[in-house]
Amino acid sequence: MKIAVINEVSASIRNEDIVNALHKTTNAEVLNVGMKNPEQTPSLTYIHTSYMAAVLLNTGSCDFVIGGCGTGQGFLNGVLQFPGVVCGLIVEPLDAWLFSQINGGNCVSLPLNKGYGWAGSINLEYIFEKLFADPAGAGYPKERAKSQAMSRQTLASISKLSHKDFTDILKASDPEILKAIAGSKDFMKVLADGGEKAKAVLELLGENR
Repeated sequence: MKIAVINEVSASIRNEDIVNALHKTTNAEVLNVGMKNPEQTPSLTYIHTSYMAAVLLNTGSCDFVIGGCGTGQGFLNGVLQFPGVVCGLIVEPLDAWLFSQINGGNCVSLPLNKGYGWAGSINLEYIFEKLFADPAGAGYPKERAKSQAMSRQTLASISKLSHKDFTDILKASDPEILKAIAGSKDFMKVLADGGEKAKAVLELLGENR
């Protein structure tokens, strides 16, 4: 499993905590492609990291994205504007487990400044333990599993109906946004190592450098 960690500028000081927590609780390959400290350039807002998350998920370059911002709300709303993304706002371990079991999503948004106090890094470990503890989409309670699976399929269908093709979205986007995310070397390297979909997006982003 490939998990991408994508921090924006206001929460970049939490990057090390997130990566360490993932290494302690999972055997996943961690792709650390966002900001690692506030001085790093280009400076990325949750708008940029939302694009980056959507690109990685829609090209199959990763299986799951860990994102967030100061409150978690900005990244959540940003990434949900794109097709192929099912994201939840996760504050505590029970949120993580229920999101995994009921929603079976591929992305989470964490509040990384608001309420991030004493033992915040420990809370991250507990969140990731529960997020990846059981196969996603198993359902809770169990008697609701079939209905919940149908709802997930319906949402996926609605997403396809209500969005343009992902490449068309990128082509119509603000070039300055694309220029910023193309300036992230770690992000672009992950795309360069990806499949055909990733290479097509890589070429498109390369035009905006």
